[in-house]
Amino acid sequence: MAFVRFNPIVSGRARRRAGAALVVLGGILVLTVVVVNDAPEPPRTVDRPRAAEQHLPTPVAPGTPPSTEPTPPAAPPPAHLPVVDYGPAPGGFPEDPTPMSTVRLGEGLRPIRRVAAYDAPGGRPRAFLAPAISGVPVTMPIVTRRTGWTAVLLPSANRTIAWVPPGPWSTVELRDLLVVVRQAHRLYWYRDDRLVRSWPVSVGTSATPTPLGRTFILGRSTLPGRVYADTEVFALGAVPDEPNSVPSGLRGAHIGLHAWYNARQLGRDNSNGCIRIARKAQELLLAEMSAGTELLVLDRFSAPERLPGPGPVPVVAR
Repeated sequence: MAFVRFNPIVSGRARRRAGAALVVLGGILVLTVVVVNDAPEPPRTVDRPRAAEQHLPTPVAPGTPPSTEPTPPAAPPPAHLPVVDYGPAPGGFPEDPTPMSTVRLGEGLRPIRRVAAYDAPGGRPRAFLAPAISGVPVTMPIVTRRTGWTAVLLPSANRTIAWVPPGPWSTVELRDLLVVVRQAHRLYWYRDDRLVRSWPVSVGTSATPTPLGRTFILGRSTLPGRVYADTEVFALGAVPDEPNSVPSGLRGAHIGLHAWYNARQLGRDNSNGCIRIARKAQELLLAEMSAGTELLVLDRFSAPERLPGPGPVPVVAR
Protein backbone atom coordinates (compact mmCIF):
# COMPACT_ATOMS: atom_id res chain seq x y z
CA MET A 1 0.00 0.00 0.00
CA ALA A 2 1.33 3.42 -0.79
CA PHE A 3 -0.77 5.84 -2.78
CA VAL A 4 -4.07 7.61 -2.85
CA ARG A 5 -6.58 8.68 -5.40
CA PHE A 6 -8.04 12.11 -4.72
CA ASN A 7 -11.03 13.24 -6.69
CA PRO A 8 -12.66 16.41 -5.43
CA ILE A 9 -10.12 17.90 -3.04
CA VAL A 10 -11.03 19.79 0.08
CA SER A 11 -9.24 22.25 2.32
CA GLY A 12 -9.18 22.66 6.09
CA ARG A 13 -7.89 20.61 8.97
CA ALA A 14 -8.46 16.86 8.88
CA ARG A 15 -11.18 15.60 11.16
CA ARG A 16 -10.56 12.34 12.90
CA ARG A 17 -12.83 9.90 11.13
CA ALA A 18 -12.76 6.14 10.88
CA GLY A 19 -10.96 4.77 7.81
CA ALA A 20 -13.81 5.24 5.33
CA ALA A 21 -13.05 5.18 1.62
CA LEU A 22 -15.87 7.54 0.66
CA VAL A 23 -16.55 10.67 2.71
CA VAL A 24 -19.98 12.29 2.39
CA LEU A 25 -21.18 15.29 4.38
CA GLY A 26 -24.84 16.23 4.23
CA GLY A 27 -25.30 14.20 1.08
CA ILE A 28 -22.52 16.12 -0.76
CA LEU A 29 -19.49 14.23 -1.99
CA VAL A 30 -16.39 15.68 -0.35
CA LEU A 31 -13.60 13.25 -1.17
CA THR A 32 -13.02 9.93 -2.83
CA VAL A 33 -10.02 7.97 -1.58
CA VAL A 34 -8.60 4.70 -2.83
CA VAL A 35 -5.50 3.31 -1.17
CA VAL A 36 -3.05 1.36 -3.34
CA ASN A 37 0.60 1.45 -4.20
CA ASP A 38 0.25 4.71 -6.23
CA ALA A 39 -1.82 6.15 -9.02
CA PRO A 40 -1.76 7.37 -12.63
CA GLU A 41 -4.25 9.13 -14.85
CA PRO A 42 -5.98 8.66 -18.16
CA PRO A 43 -3.73 8.52 -21.22
CA ARG A 44 -1.71 11.64 -21.87
CA THR A 45 1.19 12.51 -24.12
CA VAL A 46 3.82 14.07 -21.88
CA ASP A 47 7.40 13.09 -22.58
CA ARG A 48 9.73 12.44 -19.70
CA PRO A 49 12.47 15.02 -19.21
CA ARG A 50 15.93 14.02 -20.37
CA ALA A 51 17.79 15.41 -17.37
CA ALA A 52 17.16 14.73 -13.73
CA GLU A 53 19.81 16.83 -12.04
CA GLN A 54 19.63 20.27 -10.52
CA HIS A 55 19.74 23.07 -13.07
CA LEU A 56 20.61 26.66 -12.27
CA PRO A 57 19.65 29.10 -15.02
CA THR A 58 20.84 32.67 -14.60
CA PRO A 59 18.03 34.88 -13.25
CA VAL A 60 17.34 38.15 -15.02
CA ALA A 61 19.35 40.87 -13.28
CA PRO A 62 17.40 43.37 -11.16
CA GLY A 63 16.70 46.54 -13.07
CA THR A 64 16.50 44.84 -16.46
CA PRO A 65 14.22 47.08 -18.53
CA PRO A 66 10.91 45.54 -19.56
CA SER A 67 10.35 44.55 -23.15
CA THR A 68 9.10 47.35 -25.40
CA GLU A 69 7.50 44.95 -27.86
CA PRO A 70 3.74 45.32 -28.24
CA THR A 71 1.63 42.80 -26.36
CA PRO A 72 0.36 40.13 -28.77
CA PRO A 73 -3.44 40.31 -28.80
CA ALA A 74 -5.44 37.50 -27.22
CA ALA A 75 -7.84 35.75 -29.57
CA PRO A 76 -11.35 35.61 -28.07
CA PRO A 77 -11.76 32.18 -26.45
CA PRO A 78 -14.68 30.03 -27.65
CA ALA A 79 -17.29 29.45 -24.96
CA HIS A 80 -17.05 25.67 -25.42
CA LEU A 81 -13.41 25.41 -24.30
CA PRO A 82 -12.82 22.85 -21.53
CA VAL A 83 -12.13 24.05 -17.99
CA VAL A 84 -8.98 22.69 -16.33
CA ASP A 85 -10.09 20.61 -13.35
CA TYR A 86 -8.85 17.63 -11.35
CA GLY A 87 -9.03 15.34 -14.38
CA PRO A 88 -6.39 15.20 -17.12
CA ALA A 89 -5.55 18.65 -18.47
CA PRO A 90 -6.36 19.30 -22.13
CA GLY A 91 -3.54 18.80 -24.63
CA GLY A 92 -1.83 21.31 -26.86
CA PHE A 93 0.02 23.27 -24.19
CA PRO A 94 3.83 23.72 -24.37
CA GLU A 95 6.47 22.07 -22.23
CA ASP A 96 7.96 23.75 -19.18
CA PRO A 97 11.18 25.34 -20.55
CA THR A 98 13.29 24.50 -17.46
CA PRO A 99 11.49 21.78 -15.49
CA MET A 100 14.55 20.90 -13.37
CA SER A 101 15.46 24.43 -12.32
CA THR A 102 16.26 24.96 -8.64
CA VAL A 103 15.67 28.70 -8.99
CA ARG A 104 12.55 29.14 -6.89
CA LEU A 105 9.36 30.29 -8.58
CA GLY A 106 8.66 33.17 -6.22
CA GLU A 107 5.31 34.37 -7.50
CA GLY A 108 1.93 32.74 -8.07
CA LEU A 109 -1.11 33.62 -10.19
CA ARG A 110 -4.64 33.41 -8.76
CA PRO A 111 -7.61 33.70 -11.13
CA ILE A 112 -10.31 36.04 -9.84
CA ARG A 113 -12.74 34.89 -12.49
CA ARG A 114 -12.41 32.30 -15.22
CA VAL A 115 -9.52 33.17 -17.55
CA ALA A 116 -8.49 31.67 -20.89
CA ALA A 117 -5.20 29.77 -21.15
CA TYR A 118 -3.28 29.83 -24.44
CA ASP A 119 -0.55 27.73 -26.02
CA ALA A 120 1.64 30.81 -26.71
CA PRO A 121 1.45 34.60 -26.37
CA GLY A 122 -1.10 35.61 -28.97
CA GLY A 123 -1.61 31.91 -29.74
CA ARG A 124 -4.55 29.55 -29.61
CA PRO A 125 -6.83 29.40 -26.57
CA ARG A 126 -6.89 25.82 -25.29
CA ALA A 127 -8.81 25.86 -22.00
CA PHE A 128 -10.14 27.99 -19.19
CA LEU A 129 -8.47 28.31 -15.78
CA ALA A 130 -11.01 28.64 -12.98
CA PRO A 131 -10.53 30.34 -9.59
CA ALA A 132 -11.02 26.98 -7.87
CA ILE A 133 -10.81 23.26 -8.56
CA SER A 134 -13.33 21.14 -6.65
CA GLY A 135 -14.01 24.14 -4.41
CA VAL A 136 -10.35 24.73 -3.53
CA PRO A 137 -8.84 28.11 -4.60
CA VAL A 138 -6.04 27.63 -7.11
CA THR A 139 -2.63 29.34 -7.14
CA MET A 140 -0.32 28.48 -10.05
CA PRO A 141 3.41 29.33 -9.89
CA ILE A 142 4.53 31.83 -12.52
CA VAL A 143 7.32 30.47 -14.74
CA THR A 144 8.08 33.39 -17.06
CA ARG A 145 6.61 36.45 -18.75
CA ARG A 146 6.66 37.66 -22.33
CA THR A 147 5.46 41.04 -23.63
CA GLY A 148 2.39 41.31 -21.45
CA TRP A 149 1.68 37.57 -21.19
CA THR A 150 2.34 35.35 -18.16
CA ALA A 151 3.20 31.63 -18.18
CA VAL A 152 2.17 29.39 -15.28
CA LEU A 153 2.59 25.73 -14.39
CA LEU A 154 -0.54 23.98 -15.62
CA PRO A 155 -2.56 21.98 -13.06
CA SER A 156 -3.30 18.31 -13.74
CA ALA A 157 -0.34 17.94 -16.10
CA ASN A 158 3.40 17.23 -15.82
CA ARG A 159 6.10 19.67 -16.91
CA THR A 160 3.61 21.77 -18.86
CA ILE A 161 2.86 25.50 -18.91
CA ALA A 162 -0.02 27.69 -20.05
CA TRP A 163 0.10 31.32 -21.20
CA VAL A 164 -2.35 33.82 -19.72
CA PRO A 165 -3.02 37.33 -21.07
CA PRO A 166 -3.76 40.34 -18.86
CA GLY A 167 -7.11 39.81 -17.22
CA PRO A 168 -9.01 39.06 -14.03
CA TRP A 169 -6.21 37.56 -11.94
CA SER A 170 -3.94 38.62 -9.11
CA THR A 171 -0.48 37.59 -7.95
CA VAL A 172 0.83 36.36 -4.61
CA GLU A 173 4.34 35.86 -3.21
CA LEU A 174 5.57 32.27 -2.88
CA ARG A 175 8.32 31.92 -0.26
CA ASP A 176 8.80 28.16 -0.10
CA LEU A 177 10.35 25.45 -2.24
CA LEU A 178 10.22 21.72 -1.49
CA VAL A 179 12.87 19.59 -3.22
CA VAL A 180 12.41 15.81 -3.32
CA VAL A 181 15.52 13.82 -4.29
CA ARG A 182 14.65 10.37 -5.57
CA GLN A 183 18.08 8.72 -5.28
CA ALA A 184 18.74 10.08 -1.79
CA HIS A 185 15.13 9.51 -0.64
CA ARG A 186 15.05 12.92 1.00
CA LEU A 187 12.86 16.02 1.04
CA TYR A 188 14.42 19.47 1.60
CA TRP A 189 12.38 22.49 2.66
CA TYR A 190 13.66 25.93 1.65
CA ARG A 191 12.08 29.19 2.76
CA ASP A 192 13.28 32.43 1.17
CA ASP A 193 16.01 30.23 -0.38
CA ARG A 194 17.48 29.14 2.97
CA LEU A 195 17.41 25.49 4.00
CA VAL A 196 15.02 25.02 6.92
CA ARG A 197 14.67 21.26 7.42
CA SER A 198 15.02 17.94 5.64
CA TRP A 199 13.44 14.51 6.15
CA PRO A 200 13.66 10.99 4.72
CA VAL A 201 10.90 10.09 2.27
CA SER A 202 9.77 7.19 0.14
CA VAL A 203 9.11 7.63 -3.58
CA GLY A 204 7.75 5.59 -6.47
CA THR A 205 9.03 2.26 -7.70
CA SER A 206 10.81 1.84 -11.01
CA ALA A 207 7.50 0.79 -12.56
CA THR A 208 5.57 3.72 -11.05
CA PRO A 209 8.17 6.47 -10.52
CA THR A 210 7.51 9.80 -8.88
CA PRO A 211 7.43 12.20 -11.85
CA LEU A 212 10.52 14.34 -12.29
CA GLY A 213 10.36 18.11 -12.60
CA ARG A 214 8.64 20.97 -10.87
CA THR A 215 5.03 20.93 -9.82
CA PHE A 216 3.13 22.58 -6.98
CA ILE A 217 0.70 22.04 -4.12
CA LEU A 218 -2.76 22.10 -5.63
CA GLY A 219 -4.68 21.67 -2.39
CA ARG A 220 -5.28 19.58 0.70
CA SER A 221 -7.42 16.48 1.06
CA THR A 222 -8.81 14.82 4.14
CA LEU A 223 -7.76 11.18 4.26
CA PRO A 224 -8.81 9.54 7.50
CA GLY A 225 -7.40 6.31 8.79
CA ARG A 226 -4.26 4.73 10.15
CA VAL A 227 -2.51 4.25 6.81
CA TYR A 228 -2.12 8.04 6.42
CA ALA A 229 -1.38 8.53 10.11
CA ASP A 230 -4.69 10.42 10.49
CA THR A 231 -3.31 13.52 8.74
CA GLU A 232 -4.37 15.52 5.73
CA VAL A 233 -2.46 15.04 2.49
CA PHE A 234 -1.26 17.47 -0.15
CA ALA A 235 -2.59 16.85 -3.64
CA LEU A 236 -0.01 18.04 -6.16
CA GLY A 237 -0.52 19.40 -9.65
CA ALA A 238 1.42 16.41 -11.04
CA VAL A 239 -0.05 13.13 -12.24
CA PRO A 240 1.69 9.78 -12.84
CA ASP A 241 3.70 9.60 -16.05
CA GLU A 242 2.54 6.08 -16.94
CA PRO A 243 -1.27 5.83 -17.13
CA ASN A 244 -1.33 2.05 -17.29
CA SER A 245 1.06 1.31 -14.44
CA VAL A 246 -1.58 1.18 -11.71
CA PRO A 247 -5.10 -0.22 -11.35
CA SER A 248 -7.65 1.29 -13.70
CA GLY A 249 -9.67 2.58 -10.76
CA LEU A 250 -6.88 5.05 -10.00
CA ARG A 251 -6.62 6.61 -13.43
CA GLY A 252 -7.05 10.33 -13.11
CA ALA A 253 -5.46 10.39 -9.65
CA HIS A 254 -2.83 12.95 -8.72
CA ILE A 255 0.54 12.49 -7.07
CA GLY A 256 0.35 13.22 -3.34
CA LEU A 257 2.63 14.20 -0.48
CA HIS A 258 1.42 12.47 2.66
CA ALA A 259 2.33 10.87 5.97
CA TRP A 260 2.70 7.11 6.23
CA TYR A 261 1.78 4.88 9.14
CA ASN A 262 5.05 2.91 9.22
CA ALA A 263 8.13 5.14 9.46
CA ARG A 264 10.39 2.09 9.02
CA GLN A 265 9.23 1.88 5.40
CA LEU A 266 10.51 5.36 4.57
CA GLY A 267 13.68 5.84 2.53
CA ARG A 268 12.70 3.36 -0.18
CA ASP A 269 11.20 3.10 -3.66
CA ASN A 270 7.92 1.57 -2.62
CA SER A 271 4.99 3.75 -3.74
CA ASN A 272 2.99 4.23 -6.92
CA GLY A 273 4.46 7.70 -7.30
CA CYS A 274 3.37 9.48 -4.14
CA ILE A 275 5.86 10.96 -1.70
CA ARG A 276 5.62 9.46 1.80
CA ILE A 277 6.94 11.26 4.84
CA ALA A 278 6.84 10.86 8.62
CA ARG A 279 3.78 12.10 10.45
CA LYS A 280 5.53 14.87 12.42
CA ALA A 281 7.11 16.22 9.25
CA GLN A 282 3.77 16.18 7.44
CA GLU A 283 2.09 18.01 10.30
CA LEU A 284 4.72 20.75 10.14
CA LEU A 285 4.37 21.09 6.37
CA LEU A 286 0.59 21.24 6.67
CA ALA A 287 0.98 24.12 9.12
CA GLU A 288 3.51 26.00 6.96
CA MET A 289 2.78 25.32 3.27
CA SER A 290 0.09 27.04 1.22
CA ALA A 291 -1.53 26.30 -2.13
CA GLY A 292 0.81 27.16 -4.97
CA THR A 293 3.99 26.15 -3.11
CA GLU A 294 6.48 24.74 -5.62
CA LEU A 295 7.66 21.14 -5.28
CA LEU A 296 10.63 20.00 -7.39
CA VAL A 297 11.52 16.33 -7.94
CA LEU A 298 15.12 15.55 -8.94
CA ASP A 299 17.32 12.46 -9.05
CA ARG A 300 20.38 14.24 -7.63
CA PHE A 301 20.76 17.44 -5.64
CA SER A 302 23.65 18.94 -3.66
CA ALA A 303 21.32 20.55 -1.07
CA PRO A 304 23.16 23.83 -0.43
CA GLU A 305 22.35 25.82 2.67
CA ARG A 306 21.21 28.67 0.43
CA LEU A 307 19.76 28.75 -3.09
CA PRO A 308 20.38 31.64 -5.51
CA GLY A 309 16.84 33.00 -5.25
CA PRO A 310 14.42 33.78 -8.06
CA GLY A 311 15.07 37.49 -8.65
CA PRO A 312 12.55 39.03 -11.03
CA VAL A 313 10.40 36.61 -13.01
CA PRO A 314 12.35 36.18 -16.25
CA VAL A 315 11.04 38.05 -19.28
CA VAL A 316 11.99 36.35 -22.52
CA ALA A 317 12.08 37.72 -26.03
CA ARG A 318 9.60 36.51 -28.59
